[in-house]
Amino acid sequence: MNPVHTNARGLNSSKKIVLAMMTAFALASCSKGEQQAGQAGPQALPVSVVELQPASVPVSAEAVAQTEGAREVEIRPRVGGILLKRLYEEGAPVKEGQVLFQIDPEPYQIALEQAKAQLAQAQAKIAQTKREAERLKGLLESNSISQREYDNAVSDDDVAKASLLQYQASVREAELNLSYTKVTAPVSGISGRFQFSEGALVSANDSLLTTVVQLSPIWVRFSLSDNEIQQLGGPVTEKTVKKIALKLPDGTEYGESGKLNFAASQIDPALGTQQLRATFANADKKLLPGQFVRAKVVVGERDGVFLVPQVAVMNSQQGRFVYVVDENNHAAVRPVVTGDWSGRDWVILKGLNAGDKVVIDNLIKIRPGAPLQPHPPAQEGAPAQGEPQKSAANTSGKLA
Repeated sequence: MNPVHTNARGLNSSKKIVLAMMTAFALASCSKGEQQAGQAGPQALPVSVVELQPASVPVSAEAVAQTEGAREVEIRPRVGGILLKRLYEEGAPVKEGQVLFQIDPEPYQIALEQAKAQLAQAQAKIAQTKREAERLKGLLESNSISQREYDNAVSDDDVAKASLLQYQASVREAELNLSYTKVTAPVSGISGRFQFSEGALVSANDSLLTTVVQLSPIWVRFSLSDNEIQQLGGPVTEKTVKKIALKLPDGTEYGESGKLNFAASQIDPALGTQQLRATFANADKKLLPGQFVRAKVVVGERDGVFLVPQVAVMNSQQGRFVYVVDENNHAAVRPVVTGDWSGRDWVILKGLNAGDKVVIDNLIKIRPGAPLQPHPPAQEGAPAQGEPQKSAANTSGKLA
């Protein structure tokens, strides 16, 4: 056998062994890396959390309400006639006693003069009957006339006195009718639109000329359902109500607090509601009659509840829930019982404890048991300040 061929064959075998060992080492290294990666698991998700502390919130209920003038007066003429002038600006403020319209006074001036003439006749008649009665009295004492003649003279004097009273009343009535030709505002307020035109014939106590609405104070009328009344602890009365606030159509709160000035003594059987009315100061005329607002009735405070940003509360088929961070920094589902809103927060009645850390962002990415990296919310622009997140607010989760 040729020794040269033998050495070459051995050299090739050695190369094959080295290549096999290198391949096995590489495979072992990959397998170990994959095993380590599998043991590391998913990375923790950074989330903002708020740590809860017990709070006190008002016991309240809100309802849609409508404003109305404390006094809404229809201006109608007390006497009929031709409407000569309108003496106010439509929509302008008017004061109590201000003349708004002038009705033709001439017919009533003539009627007054006639009444005064009749009164003067009655006064002259009384003077005559009085003299006659005194004259006959002397004749009666001298037995120059009969008792009957004297009695008739006294009766004529009494009739003349009664007629005098009647004509005096006629004069006062004529003076009053003449004064009614100037139609005045019975209250101070904002005038309405003129319903006629100058020169129109108006009827006494029938023709509606305009309206005057008193704006300060202004009334707010609303009602609470039977369920809302039970939440407040029973029917609303002036003694139980602590505060009434208004929310304007733009969402801002009205600067003045109201006072309940009417509460129905029974529940409306047709609607199942209690009718209520409150009065508010309105010196700056910010509220106008007919506006739709929201009335918030506060009857007390509820202690030991928790305030959670609305964005953190989600819905599922089993009810509302929040995500909290457990002691291992994992996500845990916590079912909650909510009350009303308090500003931009939910009032949580049951399901949470003091010190719980509630997740308020990245909610759509969280799954029960997922590792979390909690941190306090940012000072500005954080969801904890109540800014909405569409992805979280509209999420419907499923409790694990």
